Amino acid sequence: MAEHGSGAALHVAVFPWLAFGHMLPFLQLSKSLAKRGHRVSFLSTPRNIARLPEIPPDVAPLIEFVPFTFSSVDNLPPEAESTADLLPEQVQYLKKALDGLQSPFSRFLRATRPDWLVIDFCQHWAPEIASDLGIPCAFLSIYNAACLYFLLEKMAGDIQPTRPEELTKPPGNLPFPTTVSFRLHEAKDVIWNYRDNASGISDGRRLSAIVKDSDLVAFRGCFEQDATWLSLFRTRICGGSKPVVPLGLLPPPLEEATAPDSDVGEPSATFRWLSEQSPRSVVYVAFGSEATLREEQERELASGLDLSATPFLWATRKPSGGVERRSSGLVVGGWVPQLEILRHGAVGAFLTHCGFSSAVESFQFGHPLVMLPLAIDQGLMARQFEEMKVGTEVARNEEDGSFTGEDVAAAIRKVMVEEEGKALRSNVEKLQEVFANGELHESYIDTFVQLLRDLKHKKTFE
Repeated sequence: MAEHGSGAALHVAVFPWLAFGHMLPFLQLSKSLAKRGHRVSFLSTPRNIARLPEIPPDVAPLIEFVPFTFSSVDNLPPEAESTADLLPEQVQYLKKALDGLQSPFSRFLRATRPDWLVIDFCQHWAPEIASDLGIPCAFLSIYNAACLYFLLEKMAGDIQPTRPEELTKPPGNLPFPTTVSFRLHEAKDVIWNYRDNASGISDGRRLSAIVKDSDLVAFRGCFEQDATWLSLFRTRICGGSKPVVPLGLLPPPLEEATAPDSDVGEPSATFRWLSEQSPRSVVYVAFGSEATLREEQERELASGLDLSATPFLWATRKPSGGVERRSSGLVVGGWVPQLEILRHGAVGAFLTHCGFSSAVESFQFGHPLVMLPLAIDQGLMARQFEEMKVGTEVARNEEDGSFTGEDVAAAIRKVMVEEEGKALRSNVEKLQEVFANGELHESYIDTFVQLLRDLKHKKTFE
């Protein structure tokens, strides 16, 4: 473990929202900081900590996991500690339980006095607690700058949108054209995030308060892709009053995607099947750790995969596990090594819910996207990637979001067979130069660490 740059080691406490799409990027940041010799306290709940990936031995001594235990909350199942344990309508009770952690959180800060606190969108009470103790606070957005700009621009001060139609229009008065906005069916779901829930406060107000009260706003992103949106966020959302900085894309290290056939013993049935396919002929299909298809959506997706007549590998995450052969593809239940699959030469595209982590992994390996967004920021990401011409969306009904098997097949054929797919692939290969550039993203972490040092010093002597 070697320090990059000069100065004493820092102690940084990180506190992500209780969803694995949030915890894993915070964990990646933690490992990057520990690799540089900094001490990290990772705050979460016992069950979430137990389910996180194992920490590499070279950085494990510098990452301490600090468990906070929930008090009982009505309507929250007793074993539920993350959004993965809940139906969407139950997540409001998880936020109420999170708010109940203010006392143990405050005791932790008083006892340890970290140099910095890095928080997520949900802990709107954390900046004030930290400020009272003289601890600077950074907000880390796992949403990119365009998505977060849209979500906050729709709030005029503290006035939240009340009608879904308000969320179907791109931000106004931009120096460039954009289609970044929600479809009507997406807006009908997202509008609830701007309404107070069982916790007594809306997600919109949580987010707005954290951006306002934090000393620094950090994004999972980079200037090579987000410079204009980052500038707009700093001047228009933050009023130019605080640093707004990218951390790089926090990509998983490429060395984690080992070549499966190099292992001792026989490769798995999945990789044997992949090795029988032509180069770049397979569509990999997966929807992240928490996104869930409804029964009718799953049925139409299956129909579309068959209709496309394109080889596919569909990772369903069904707990039964096992491998099922279909007319032109493979359905795999349970956990799959996604990075290893994306690295395989037979894979040519990724059919995804368009979560940011999945997109980062796909672009690392030069794969265009077939996009089927399902929740929160994913529709905004899909619009942005279509603007960048690195993927295509599955056509859907504007009112209810329904789609047919033929809609799925048409999108797959556009990427994998038709002439347009060649242009998409060419654009992604240019994007790959940024997304797979580990040295570039490491340099962003170095710059971030130096900024933490500088601002800590400034705050100490104010």
